[in-house]
Amino acid sequence: MLVVFGLGNPGSKYEGTRHNAGVETLERLAASYHARLVRRCLSSYRTCVVESSCGQKVRLVFPLTYMNDSGRVVPKVVSPSDSVLVICDQMDLPAGRVRLRATGTSSAGHNGLKSMMQALPEGFARLYVGVGRPAEGVSVVDHVLSRPSAHDRELIDAAQAEAVEAVRRIIDGEDLQKVVQHLNSFKAE
Repeated sequence: MLVVFGLGNPGSKYEGTRHNAGVETLERLAASYHARLVRRCLSSYRTCVVESSCGQKVRLVFPLTYMNDSGRVVPKVVSPSDSVLVICDQMDLPAGRVRLRATGTSSAGHNGLKSMMQALPEGFARLYVGVGRPAEGVSVVDHVLSRPSAHDRELIDAAQAEAVEAVRRIIDGEDLQKVVQHLNSFKAE
């Protein structure tokens, strides 16, 4: 089974922040299948299972452990035979850009990815949603925990919509490298 994680922070305080671009994309993906992420019995994550038109089932997961401890839920939802895709924000990409990597060996300083890498040392695919770099004098923490400008929000929304379509293509069995090439050339205007 493919398990798709959307990284972010739980709670209304963090809704709409740049750091929640991953979970926002995951929620859009669930909605595209007319599904909703739900929390069961005090679990440390919200999840649902969706099914493609060709019958492939995919588990969607939002860890409720806060970004820096996202990997803690991996043993609860990932089996040894599962493949994993992690969706998260990326400051090194401008708002409106997305990148898909079939594998990766670096967290690029992203604490959510660091946590996931500890839980999944064999590796996983990554889907990055660009949120841009902080303005001069603004700390990284303040930047990622703030809400984007209206213009950047439009660009991020467009990138998230494109990311959802890319993940749906993967779920439907399209060749990963073909999806990577298409998605990595996308730029919201």
